[in-house]
Amino acid sequence: MSKVRTRFAPSPTGRMHVGNLRTALYAYLIAKHEGGDFMLRIEDTDQERFVDGALEIIYHTLEETGLIHDEGPDKDGGVGPYVQSERNASGLYLQYAKQLIDQGDAYYCFCDKERLDSLKSKVSEDGGTEIVVYDKHCLGLGKEEVEANLAAGKPYVIRFNMPTEGTTTFHDEIYGDISVPNEELDDLILIKSDGYPTYNFANVIDDHLMGITHVVRGNEYLSSAPKYNKIYEAFGWEVPVYVHCPLITDENHKKLSKRCGHSSYEDLIDQGFVKEAVVNYVALLGWCPSDNQEIFSLEELVKAFDYRHMSKSPAVFDIVKLKWMNGEYLKAMDFDRFYGMAEPYIKEVVTKPYDLRKIASLVKTRIEIFPDIREQIDFFEELPEYDTTMYCHKKMKTNEENSLEVLKDVLDILKGQDDFSNDGLFAALKGYVDEKGYKTGFVMWPVRTAVSGKQNTPGGATEIMEILGKEESLARIRKGIELLSK
Repeated sequence: MSKVRTRFAPSPTGRMHVGNLRTALYAYLIAKHEGGDFMLRIEDTDQERFVDGALEIIYHTLEETGLIHDEGPDKDGGVGPYVQSERNASGLYLQYAKQLIDQGDAYYCFCDKERLDSLKSKVSEDGGTEIVVYDKHCLGLGKEEVEANLAAGKPYVIRFNMPTEGTTTFHDEIYGDISVPNEELDDLILIKSDGYPTYNFANVIDDHLMGITHVVRGNEYLSSAPKYNKIYEAFGWEVPVYVHCPLITDENHKKLSKRCGHSSYEDLIDQGFVKEAVVNYVALLGWCPSDNQEIFSLEELVKAFDYRHMSKSPAVFDIVKLKWMNGEYLKAMDFDRFYGMAEPYIKEVVTKPYDLRKIASLVKTRIEIFPDIREQIDFFEELPEYDTTMYCHKKMKTNEENSLEVLKDVLDILKGQDDFSNDGLFAALKGYVDEKGYKTGFVMWPVRTAVSGKQNTPGGATEIMEILGKEESLARIRKGIELLSK
């Protein structure tokens, strides 16, 4: 078998959808697993959908996620240009379309929009989707009439002449052999009236000329595969290996759309996810390793990925699962990198001159995404209003009355405490615990409640007081005593 060559061929139409990222990732993994080449090709033949800045998004996303291409617009591997509009400028696609015309496999179509709109749709045999099939009206035009229309500058498209009888069978590595009645195959437009090739035609030409061995794309293109095969057959070219990825849905089993708020890679990064977790999670949207491992580096994915283990069933994008996975990455992350990413979120809510690195260390293992930091640490900036029922904890055997006694004792101890480090504070309170014969939680619960005003905090009482400092800690304990004394 020849060297494996895959491609990611996005259109520059905006942010990188999760489905597109998965296509890029799977194409990359298939190539690298076999020691092959991964190519980037820009498909910009639909000029109406072109979005300024989208090309930069494509490059940035691939670089950031580690999906480094071996060939592309910026890395000539000898089969360029790698941008379809540049390839079209040389007349490449028109040349091949005219070859098909000469072979009798394609024809000029001069039908206007009004006539095309008048064509009645045909209901498929199963009574489902209506299929609009062009009636081959222009196929019967004589050579002289065609030349006259062209000479007169009459607008035209070039269509492929699909068979109308029999069936076409194609093979997909995930879905197996699929047969389609030829009568359902519309006469595909190859060249549009603006002179640009259609996505479908340019794909076939480019994949062949660029030596692509494996074509990875979403399963929404399954219905187009038999049309592609007919074009391959007309040219006498070898059909590549098809790998159609399953649909990605939201939690309600609807197609993942922009409205869900996390449909693109940029959405997820903006929401505080880290790139490694996103790539890891996206890899599992339709593929499952044989040993059910869940956490993978990109290098581990390259070694483990086998597209034959992909699923046919739709993959549900579970944001809860992704948050869990992201939390695992944050726990394992180098602290300096974590702090660099967490610092902006900390500074959003903490303006006082506390040690922000210590605050970061408290939340590192307790958050799933960076925005979680805000709610966890807001009490450092200002003690919130809280209800004294928070001092009651059944397991710790604390209530408002005994908490008041503990806070008064602790206040006296801390007034004379010079060492306000975590270790120093813990030693002081542990001495009090041992002296009184209390359990540690019996003392720490009311102290932590007093200094934080929150039911749940990212650190214990002494860790919090170390950051707050002596003056602020004592002020908050006095506030607790005041509330409990009412």
